[in-house]
Amino acid sequence: MWTHGPWRGRLLPHPLPPGERLGAYATWCNAVEGNTTFYATPARSTVESWARQTGPDFRFVVKLPKSITHERRLSGIDEELRSFLDAIEPLGPRAHALWVQLPASFAPADLGTLAGFLRRLPRSYGCAVEVRHPAFFENERSERLLERVLAGVDAEWIPFDTTAFFQSPPTSDAERDAWMKKPRVPRRSLALTDRPIVRYLGRDDTARTIEGWRHWVGTVTEWLREGRSPTVFIHTPDNADALTLARRFHDDVRAVLPEIEPLPEPLPTEPLTLF
Repeated sequence: MWTHGPWRGRLLPHPLPPGERLGAYATWCNAVEGNTTFYATPARSTVESWARQTGPDFRFVVKLPKSITHERRLSGIDEELRSFLDAIEPLGPRAHALWVQLPASFAPADLGTLAGFLRRLPRSYGCAVEVRHPAFFENERSERLLERVLAGVDAEWIPFDTTAFFQSPPTSDAERDAWMKKPRVPRRSLALTDRPIVRYLGRDDTARTIEGWRHWVGTVTEWLREGRSPTVFIHTPDNADALTLARRFHDDVRAVLPEIEPLPEPLPTEPLTLF
């Protein structure tokens, strides 16, 4: 997501042609969730534009289309998968991970299907799986079985941490909407690979969002000290300040580990003048 309406003109220059919007976002953050690919496989020419707007170190965590994960549930998807992999090929090293987000109905009994699917993915791509079935978080045997499946192909388990969000009732329309849609699962912070990925959901109140991510500042710091290369995505229900919050999280980690490189300087929202 890099064209969120509330960012335009306030955090990102506006108007901008479509071929420059991702480039503007990339001056704020060095990674993005490729959520639009969940709804449709993009044209290869579109992905070529994404590659042109970003440097080789920029990270795309690209979600597999719902036709693969939700509709066909990882079975009988050869044609769709080939089409998707061909479309994202222009990203090259920018394709940090293929994001396999599974529906809440995808249960421990389906792990054989997941294992077979993951073995078929090209090993040239990193892979990360997000599950939402409660058994993977509440049943130790199911948790260990999933970890074993992922470890077999060097895939990561993406936690979606909503614990701070669900600590108290919603207070805005955006929070009420998220309250009905987001998963309520325990926080998980065990990395399986050297490239862990975290999705964190705070509140529309900035102070509460920052308070809720303190656990992740400590965890990410330890991962970096261990030589891992984590990617963290910061969300709020309305995402109006997600860009500034992401940079604040990065600054909080750098306050502990000053050797971490700073993020780039954002583009100004107004044209530069001499006065």
